Amino acid sequence: MAERDNRRGGRRDRDEAPEFADRLVAINRVSKTVKGGKRFGFAALVVVGDQKGRVGFGKGKAKEVPEAIRKATEQAKRKMIRVPLREGRTLHHDIEGRHGAGRVVMRTASQGTGIIAGGPMRAVFEMLGVHDVVAKSNGSQNPYNMIRATLEGLTRQQSPRHVAQRRGKKVSDILPKREENNPQAEGDHVRVSEEA
Repeated sequence: MAERDNRRGGRRDRDEAPEFADRLVAINRVSKTVKGGKRFGFAALVVVGDQKGRVGFGKGKAKEVPEAIRKATEQAKRKMIRVPLREGRTLHHDIEGRHGAGRVVMRTASQGTGIIAGGPMRAVFEMLGVHDVVAKSNGSQNPYNMIRATLEGLTRQQSPRHVAQRRGKKVSDILPKREENNPQAEGDHVRVSEEA
């Protein structure tokens, strides 16, 4: 009997180790007035991600809060998208996302910047696994619209490898050559100072 319990416990431990992290963004209570009084319902908004470049959001409605969260989490896992990240920490390029009245701007950031974003957008970046980003919401403050606008922008994020493959070029042809430009600039500066 003890051996069977251990086997079950081991299986349960494997199942409980979550592949995805989730974050509850908003919960809304609505009431319906009926003859006997009021009936309450709950709507939950959840963001789910593996913190390695995949993220999704879902919403769920139920009579109880835990059930609404469970429904939202299941929906979020079904609707996940993959986003390419630069060095696994930030975006490849600046992007703007729109959905309805929601408008968000997301910019790449240098290492150590952190996540500079508010509310629902922060939850998306944390679940996505982004460590450095600067984001601003300029439109609707509704969390549903903000998350949809953020994800709409992230779906248009493209890695240099993807762009190079589409154009039939090498990645080195796509990216700017910084190392070659700097020595020339320094040489020009030295030449000017010598003339002066």
